Amino acid sequence: MLKKFYDFKNFKGDFTGGLVAGVVALPLALAFGVQSGMGATAGLYGAIAVGIFAALCGGTETQASGPTGPMTVVSAALIAAAIQMSGSEALNDNAMSIILATFLLGGIFQVVFGFLNIASYVKYFPYPVISGFMSGVGLIIVLLQIFPFAGMASSKSTISVIQNFPSLFTDANVYALLLGAITIAVYYIFPKITKAIPSALVALIVATLIAYFMKMDVPLIGEIPSGLPTFQLGNILSIDSAAYATIVEYAVVLAVLGSIDSLLTSVIADNMTKTKHNSNRELIGQGIGNMIAAAIGGIPGAGATKGTVVNINAGGRTRVSGIIHGLFLLAVLLGLGQLAAHIPLCVLAGLLIPIGFKIVDFKGLKHLLKVPRADAVIMILVLLITTFGSLIQAVGIGIALACLLFMKKSGDISEKGMEVGKVADIDGSKPWQDEIEFYEEYKSKVIIKHLYGPLFFGFTSYFKDQIQLLPKDIKAVIFRMDRVPYIDQSGLYTLEDIIFDLRAKNIEVILVGLQEQPCDMLKKVDIIPDLVPEDDLFKTIDDSFDYLKEKLKGNAVVK
Repeated sequence: MLKKFYDFKNFKGDFTGGLVAGVVALPLALAFGVQSGMGATAGLYGAIAVGIFAALCGGTETQASGPTGPMTVVSAALIAAAIQMSGSEALNDNAMSIILATFLLGGIFQVVFGFLNIASYVKYFPYPVISGFMSGVGLIIVLLQIFPFAGMASSKSTISVIQNFPSLFTDANVYALLLGAITIAVYYIFPKITKAIPSALVALIVATLIAYFMKMDVPLIGEIPSGLPTFQLGNILSIDSAAYATIVEYAVVLAVLGSIDSLLTSVIADNMTKTKHNSNRELIGQGIGNMIAAAIGGIPGAGATKGTVVNINAGGRTRVSGIIHGLFLLAVLLGLGQLAAHIPLCVLAGLLIPIGFKIVDFKGLKHLLKVPRADAVIMILVLLITTFGSLIQAVGIGIALACLLFMKKSGDISEKGMEVGKVADIDGSKPWQDEIEFYEEYKSKVIIKHLYGPLFFGFTSYFKDQIQLLPKDIKAVIFRMDRVPYIDQSGLYTLEDIIFDLRAKNIEVILVGLQEQPCDMLKKVDIIPDLVPEDDLFKTIDDSFDYLKEKLKGNAVVK
């Protein structure tokens, strides 16, 4: 009877995967809690609630959820705004009411997103906007940890970090700098010794023990309450109406960002486990987890890429692994809370700084001078507004600008007499007149895909989905691109991912009829010749057919 609900042959892998994911999540939950401004306890509460309930109710079997860098940055901005509105310089009951109400509403929005199938629209976010935003979030994490890394009080904003930077040379704590450096060194060096134990946990323990036994005078996390968390939403009904706009504004951002963060991790989990997640159920599960986190005073979270990957690699295969990951953190809270009080804040900063740099999209930044100028401008603009201004405005301005510039580009293409055509038409089941003879002979080995119009951010998700439907036993895919006049950064990286995945399956990719701009872009980012050698580029479809006929003689494997 129980087997209908759970196959116990998976329990060993689920237990191991959940335990390892929990170990990885522990130091990050503490660090993100401190960075948010609500304290390490809030980080643990959030990790427990989101970890357990997102796994229980979500749509990705192997997802490990908890506080993440992007969600923490938005939470920290909200907390700073709430403190300012409450007329205080520190957290008080009024500020906490605003904060927890926002977290709760953010979770409600995610549940609503799930029921309204909003997940189908999230995929249309342009790459430069996501790249600029994530890079900005990474820089915020790094900048805000500079002062704690030096044993000083954390700044409230990135601008204040820049303004007060000279004080580092007069007020820095030498012991804190030493411990922070040790933490970063262990974080990067330990994986070269073994990857069996998460380096973040080893760095946390080693640096904390050094501080404790050498009695170093550095700021500590301080007391962490032990025992089960309590219900904390009692005062939200008494919130001043002047705060409503801020609550809704940040709740929407948390819901959208948490959804994007989780769905991107779900795609990674799908690729690793060869499964298909339920996007709408995933958003509902994440929303429920964040609502419960708010109810017990925890910070919100999302699907955590690192935790999910280690969960799968350690054997996790069902949602039980995610639940165990959350239960492990609850056990830590109940049993080891007093020990965590001795962790230096500079050590947590030493963990967060490498994580911040990992969030920065160095690939996108490296290609800034190579991608279309409009995409580069959008990315830099979003990055700067995110880092030094408003996260909400950064995304809104980026999306609006991307749409405006795309419309202008489409207009320019039409004025030049180029066919824009049906963007989503890549149906290879109906061969064109010049393909019929080859198609009839080789249709079991070669797929021909027709691309019409600009390959841009609005088309990339559909493009990926269509490629996923290709038969597994084919030898080559031909992309006819003579009607693709323009490719943006989103299309460029999507095509790169698709080609990489096809080549990993020993499927040869042939590009036919590349126009000047797409060809130039592919060469600038080294897709040509690194992924597609010159031998696989053809001006006409007949030339590609002659090439493939030679390679397919005698059923030779295409390489």
